[in-house]
Parts: sequence; structure tokens; C-alpha cells
Amino acid sequence: MPNDSQPELRPEYPIRTARLLLRPLTERDVKALLAYRARPEVCRYVPFEPMDRQMILDRLAGPWARTALTDEGQSLTLGVELAGTGELVGDVVLFWHSREHRGGEIGYVVSPEFAGRGYATEAAAALLRLGFGELGLHRIVARVDERNEASAGLARRLGMRQEARLVHNELFKGEWSTELDFAMLADEYPGPGQGGGAAT
Repeated sequence: MPNDSQPELRPEYPIRTARLLLRPLTERDVKALLAYRARPEVCRYVPFEPMDRQMILDRLAGPWARTALTDEGQSLTLGVELAGTGELVGDVVLFWHSREHRGGEIGYVVSPEFAGRGYATEAAAALLRLGFGELGLHRIVARVDERNEASAGLARRLGMRQEARLVHNELFKGEWSTELDFAMLADEYPGPGQGGGAAT
């Protein structure tokens, strides 16, 4: 458990789940990242535009290079790899928003070729375990475009509570977006092996 006065997160990699390995992204992942992050349909409801090779290389050299969380305002992006085959199927991110309020946020994206198999749920559950169990967060949220039904369903499978529906609160990629806000508190987190720790 982290020191209460100076919490930080320094995971040992890879982080293992039932079927997945979560690990830092590297240049060897560029082709796999392009296979889904360059696709308009994947990017439609998430806060990034379709990426080209240079954009991915810039991210790998910048924010995606971080392997630990040492202070608020930082984020940790990890690749989601199939343990059995070594294929990269997506990536997940844990944001540390506030040290004082012990607040964080999770995000997730999976290649359409691997959708519907519970990989995103399994990987996101591992982020909750890191956030609550190792970083000592009090509250973790997920913010979802209402039209992204798969993403909202994932938050519900994790056991996150929908707390708000913000109607047309943001002009997002040229159209008004209605945001669903989900959250879980540390004392609501069921722990490893429960509440979405396995694929659903």
C-alpha cells in the first residue's frame, strides 16, 4: 500500500490478469496501434482524432513513455496484450487528477477486431485495482459519450455507478455531446477477482 502522505504508483510489469498482460507501449507497437487508432469509427466518441504514424511516435516519446505515477496531473497509458499470443488488442489509461481529493479517472480503447470478448472490461478492472489498491485513490470516474453504448456498458459491468447525465454539455467534434458520468469509491471496490476482474 502507498504511503498516505506521499502516494505514488510504480507497477511491476507486466501486470497480469486472467488473459491479458498490461505493459508500457513501445515502438514495436506502432503497427498494432495504427490498426485501430487510425480508424475514424474507433475515434468517433473518444477525445482524439485518427492518428498517423508520426502522431503515435510522438505520443510514445511523450506521455505514453511514463511508466509510473508520481504526482497529480499525470496519466499512465498501458498496452493491452493477449497473454497467449502477444497481440496488442488495445490500450487503457489511468489519470491521477487530485492528490488532496485522491481522485482518478480511467479510459479504454480496444481494436474492433477484438471487441466483444471482454478484454476491455478485464483490462479496466486491472486499472481499478491499481488505482484503489496501489495508488490509494478514494474515487475513480469514467466519462462516456452517451452514444457510445459499449463503453457505458463496460462501466456498468465494472460496477461503476452512473451519477450524472449531462445533456449537450460539450461541443465535441462538431456536434453536441451528452456525457454520462460513472464513478466508484474505494469502499465500493470489491477487490481482485470480483466485480469485473474477469471477462464478462
